Amino acid sequence: MPDYGDGLAQGGDLLAAAENAVAQATAPLGGRRPDLLAVFVCHPDPDEIARAGERAMEVAGARVAVGCSAGGVIGDGRGVEAQPAVAVWAGALPDASLTPFRLDAHRAENGLVVGGMPKRTDADEVALLLADPYTFPIQGFVEHSAEALQGLPLVGGLASGPGGAGATRLFLDGVVHERGVVGVTIGGDVRVRTLVSQGCRPVGPTMTVTAAEGPHLQGLAGQPAYRKLEQIVGELDEAEQQMVAQSLHLGIAMDEYADDHRQGDFLIRGVVGADPEQGTVTVGDVVEVGRTVRFQVRDAASADADLDWLMTRHRGDGDTAGALLFSCNGRGRAMFPDADHDVAAVRRGLRPEGVAGFFAAGEIGPVAARNHLHAFTASVLAFGG
Repeated sequence: MPDYGDGLAQGGDLLAAAENAVAQATAPLGGRRPDLLAVFVCHPDPDEIARAGERAMEVAGARVAVGCSAGGVIGDGRGVEAQPAVAVWAGALPDASLTPFRLDAHRAENGLVVGGMPKRTDADEVALLLADPYTFPIQGFVEHSAEALQGLPLVGGLASGPGGAGATRLFLDGVVHERGVVGVTIGGDVRVRTLVSQGCRPVGPTMTVTAAEGPHLQGLAGQPAYRKLEQIVGELDEAEQQMVAQSLHLGIAMDEYADDHRQGDFLIRGVVGADPEQGTVTVGDVVEVGRTVRFQVRDAASADADLDWLMTRHRGDGDTAGALLFSCNGRGRAMFPDADHDVAAVRRGLRPEGVAGFFAAGEIGPVAARNHLHAFTASVLAFGG
């Protein structure tokens, strides 16, 4: 009997859609109570979102339920963007330890203090996070989590609401919240893996950062950074030069001790500016002198190839019975012919019994064992059979 299921329902009656999606997701469990439920709701009215989330949690009666509002949802093998819809994922994990939590940030003399995170236990394997980016410093929290959470892997996404700030809704165990973070730590007798597809491919050689100040690259391989970039671009064909003009990124190697840096070894950050007079290239993160980097580009073809490569790479790590998918809202129809691309790739590659998720305004997942907040990625939490 399957231990995981997913469902997706659309329609103007969002409460009925919530009930329908729960019924689809829980049907494979054969009458067993879900231990973990995830609910994702898309609708132009935040109040409708709240009511649908409450109904889904009430009907399912799960041991732990989490979820959020979104600009698009994923379930039943498809994605739905910018239309009223509810997606539900259910898992029977009777031997797993599940600890729900809610985080909030409070101002203190020395900045912001985050409260609500349960102390990590030896049994914890991963934490699922769903965050409101308008009311919680999620990037700082994620980037400093290695020290604060003793290396606990984090996976999830940033919720979005229909009207920006104030419209986000978060669900946790029957209650709807309008700020902060909701989540659950998962551990015990359960096998989990985190997979992050950043969707880029490299251009040019790997290089050492020889001069930098904050996010401004001043020197690459002993040359002014801008001049080195010009040299690399000049050696590309016309099609690749066009890609550089539209979607240039920088890959930062996460393991400086590796003999060879390959696909998946880099943390991808966007190139946000270049100054020919100063000879600098600016990226969306601080890059230290001595780091190994490589320029990258992203388009639909590279994103498709990277996700397929990731699924193939991890297929041999054991069976995947269930999966939660957090796909960037810049993917879907904005990048591919339809909104089904990422969920189809996960189903084809990992063959889970149930996979659901949402189109996020930022994705959370580890790269080289360190947690990061990403953009234009597909982040997956996979559950073993």
